Amino acid sequence: MDENINLTILNEINKAAKMGMDSISYVLDKTEDENLRDNLSAQYSGYDDISNRVNTEFERYGEIPDDNSIKNKVMTWAGVQMNTMNDRSSSHIAEIMIQGNSMGIVEAQKLINHNPKAENQIKNILHDFVTFQQSNIEKMKKFL
Repeated sequence: MDENINLTILNEINKAAKMGMDSISYVLDKTEDENLRDNLSAQYSGYDDISNRVNTEFERYGEIPDDNSIKNKVMTWAGVQMNTMNDRSSSHIAEIMIQGNSMGIVEAQKLINHNPKAENQIKNILHDFVTFQQSNIEKMKKFL
């Protein structure tokens, strides 16, 4: 197995999970609907679980994940601020989260399709990440 492929995939999963956690952090304080807040908090925990699994794999390789750049965090924050400036409704926040999860699914599916030689453990995390994001979308639909 090519260790670089596995590390690249792990880094991409980690970046996506951290971006999901950051996005949730930024919208939580704008969310008044208690059910939506609870749902977003559960999603945050799910992203954290994925991130922890990724970190365990990095430890197995004796590596550490790339740090999410400040630029990415600022861009995510700015995007959330712009998207919620005029509309903080539960429906709009759910729509933002659905769009984010959809982008995550697309990127994860590309990683699955383009890296058939990745280790099974890495593929399992990737598949679980896709399933998790699909579930997030389904849960968000009730808030539309």
